[in-house]
Amino acid sequence: MYGRDVAEIHDDLNSARGKDYRAETEFLTEVIRGRRPGAGSLLDVGCGAGGHLVHFAEFVDRVEGVELSEDMLAAARAKLPDVPLHQGDMRSFDLGRRFDAVVCLFGAIGHTRSVGELRGTLECFARHLADGGVVVVEPWWFLEKFIDGYVSDDVVKSGTRSIARMSHTVRSGDASTMDVHFLVADARTGVRHFSETYEHRLFTRAQYESAFAEAGLEAEYVEGVQGGRGIFVGVAAKERS
Repeated sequence: MYGRDVAEIHDDLNSARGKDYRAETEFLTEVIRGRRPGAGSLLDVGCGAGGHLVHFAEFVDRVEGVELSEDMLAAARAKLPDVPLHQGDMRSFDLGRRFDAVVCLFGAIGHTRSVGELRGTLECFARHLADGGVVVVEPWWFLEKFIDGYVSDDVVKSGTRSIARMSHTVRSGDASTMDVHFLVADARTGVRHFSETYEHRLFTRAQYESAFAEAGLEAEYVEGVQGGRGIFVGVAAKERS
């Protein structure tokens, strides 16, 4: 999952599909500083190939990233040679330091497999927060909003490459399975095909809200942003025991 082939095209593909990483990052920085003025350090968990982190580095003095996929990390390191990037699992990483903000975007938190894992992941984020710090999470689709059998298709140009992406996502109980196929045509290397399968847990909005509360984070949900999935914004207490 999130292997070398995907890492190579990930951010270029999504930008060509209309994702504006810089505008999203600027908006999220404003959200964070609206709750923690002067926030000067940020950790991007599930940072992927660094699409958002490149821009967070423009707005925030100290940034770091955590990513499970070594191939995604390699792509991020190529863009961010001076930024500390760590291989780790969002459920259990321990960097031994705290940040003014922790973000987890692109629905990555949906890869947690149970309510218990969701709560434990948010507790892990909270342990890496300074007192009064802010967590921003872009959830995967809520169970109550998920469209079973959803099909997505795009053909885009990126530099000398043409990329076709097609996906089909189905529900099984409280989880979704997305099969994604890619065709990449490059002037130098020809045409290649590859595919990946992504599993996400379908949590309800109430389950997210409960998990934030149990992690000691006072959260609100902001609708209609990040491509429609919205964001949760959680704030740690200013003084924690």
